[in-house]
Amino acid sequence: MDLGLNGKKALVTGGTRGIGKGIVLALARQGVDVITCYRQDGEQVAALERELKEIGGQHHVLRADLSDAEQTVALLGECAKRYGRLDLVVNNAAAVSHIPYGELELEEWQRVVNTNLTAAYLVIRHALPLLDAGGSVISISSKTVEIGIPLLAHYTTTKAALHGLNRTLARELGGRDIRCNVLSLGMIHTEAVDAMPEEQRAAMLKRYEEKTALGRWGRPADVAGAVLWLASDLARYVTGAVIAVDGGIA
Repeated sequence: MDLGLNGKKALVTGGTRGIGKGIVLALARQGVDVITCYRQDGEQVAALERELKEIGGQHHVLRADLSDAEQTVALLGECAKRYGRLDLVVNNAAAVSHIPYGELELEEWQRVVNTNLTAAYLVIRHALPLLDAGGSVISISSKTVEIGIPLLAHYTTTKAALHGLNRTLARELGGRDIRCNVLSLGMIHTEAVDAMPEEQRAAMLKRYEEKTALGRWGRPADVAGAVLWLASDLARYVTGAVIAVDGGIA
């Protein structure tokens, strides 16, 4: 299906694996030129570059640690230099760790906040001069905001803050015809799940399949589909929304 995205320019943070990679590849297949970033070198970076080369387009996979404000701002400078504009921004990069609240040190709190929230603030702020009418900003959040999960206080706090930021920006930027939305994700099957010990993985998959109305975990392609919709003119009247991509989890 042609969504009218051919020739658009996008930034997707954290796009070399998992959900981010699924989004990057889906956009590229629709003819979108994509800049994405990674924190550490590895085979996943080279693998994405190979796949993007096969698809074709003006894509760039750049190194940037989004917990570092200077590197985040520099990434947007590269977007300006290489594309001159952006039509879509996807705040996907995130850090997470499982730590009891009483043991959560300030350094780890700040790492997660800087990566998940401050980076989104910086990305959006420095993307504003590059976004024209019809532009779309999408932030990736989580159902943990609604239910709360032990050991994830820092992560959940950042995702909840994205909801508030989104609502405010939708009102503030609507006059420029820039739309801002959040995707609230349920359980998505990525490489991180496959890397778990077999017994733990099987138990976790079964547990959440039973909690989900569709009876299965989501896939990166499921998230990418929602991104494509929000990036297209099909969603031109959708802004300030938190859209569940969760298979009906309860």
